[in-house]
Amino acid sequence: MKKLYRARFDKMICGVCGGIGQYFNVDPTLIRLLWALLAATGTGVVVYIVAAIIIPEEP
Repeated sequence: MKKLYRARFDKMICGVCGGIGQYFNVDPTLIRLLWALLAATGTGVVVYIVAAIIIPEEP
């Protein structure tokens, strides 16, 4: 069973994008680019902070 975790080793800030990339088996760089586009609208920063708080760190 797959679980979503913040990445411990493939991270730049909190590991949210790295964890999402690992979960969906996608390159985390693509997730980071999409997140940067979302952050340009203003809501991406808030969503990232909430995700960093809610998603647990990889054991």
